[in-house]
Amino acid sequence: MVRMSDLVRGIVRETPPAERAAPAERTPPAERPAERPAERPAVAPTRRMSLSSPAEAPAQRTEPERHEPPSPEPAAPEPRAAEVAAESAEPLFGELLAFLAEARGLLRGSGFPWGRLQALVDRCVTALARSADLFWLANNPAAPAGADYVALHQARVCIMALRIGGGVGYDRARLHALGMAAALFDVGLWQLPDTILRKLDALSGDELALWRSHPKLSADIVSRWSPPVEHIVQTILQHHEREQGQGFPQGLHGPAIDADAKIIALVDTYSALTLPPTSRPRLRPHEAIRDIVKTRNDQFPSALIKALLSEISVFPPGTVVRLNTEEVGRVIAVNRNHPLRPKVEVLADGKGQRLPAPKLIDLSEAPFLYITGSVDEGGR
Repeated sequence: MVRMSDLVRGIVRETPPAERAAPAERTPPAERPAERPAERPAVAPTRRMSLSSPAEAPAQRTEPERHEPPSPEPAAPEPRAAEVAAESAEPLFGELLAFLAEARGLLRGSGFPWGRLQALVDRCVTALARSADLFWLANNPAAPAGADYVALHQARVCIMALRIGGGVGYDRARLHALGMAAALFDVGLWQLPDTILRKLDALSGDELALWRSHPKLSADIVSRWSPPVEHIVQTILQHHEREQGQGFPQGLHGPAIDADAKIIALVDTYSALTLPPTSRPRLRPHEAIRDIVKTRNDQFPSALIKALLSEISVFPPGTVVRLNTEEVGRVIAVNRNHPLRPKVEVLADGKGQRLPAPKLIDLSEAPFLYITGSVDEGGR
């Protein structure tokens, strides 16, 4: 509305100068007849051209064709919006997971259905642009019964990486390449013994060396599949490189590491903390963020950690929190620009009495209120 009104004002402002210019133009014509009486034959044909076809003149004045083009343009986005609204998160995630589980059977071949994967990634990009539902579904720490862990891990990383990529300004083409790389970055793990993943926290020297070979294995497999974007292979190869050179297989430092690989590396770590392949306790989303910030901060670019923090928040939706007023509420939405100040639905007053109706507070607009901790942590 603001832009349209500004546009209208701009047109209105332009009209008076045009009207004022008209008298100025009329004064010279008063002099022109005196200066060029012989030029009347040249002027007369011009007048005859405009008057000789009276049927055409009204058509030019009404200008129906000029008024018609603007109407279809505003109408064009409507069908697209209808298509987006028809896509729901759960079936889409299930379809991506099933596709990646099927990919395991293609490891020894040279062909891969890139068109199907790119279409799935594109649908994920559209769904994530519409809402965060798919992102939070991928964050669900409960693994579906019987799911292939590597396929599930790649599906989660794919969706979360797309969300982070969008958050840092990736266009659709870059998101497609990032999403396809994130969907296949760990395919090499399927060629390792299952015991490697199950005992990842206690690998022997030979087992550790075997596990560290999986980025190269994954890159070789995807290279054999002839990806539509060659850059995908490099992204997969470098997803275990780290900012200070403490990664593998090449020990690259920050500037030399592929930008997409950095996003996948961060989300890979986060996903493994919230849904580990071993019996290690799962961390809740905000606990995983704290772990990354406290113990792994030098491994990832601060801008990407900030982007992940803005999506996850220290207090993600669903977290029961206590305010400095002793009121208790549930986080219902994250403020991306103020991750520590989400929207809270207050459920109980400072004395612990449940409210007759929940009270909604946007902490980003309430400077004197803040969260002291989550209730299940005993935060005060």
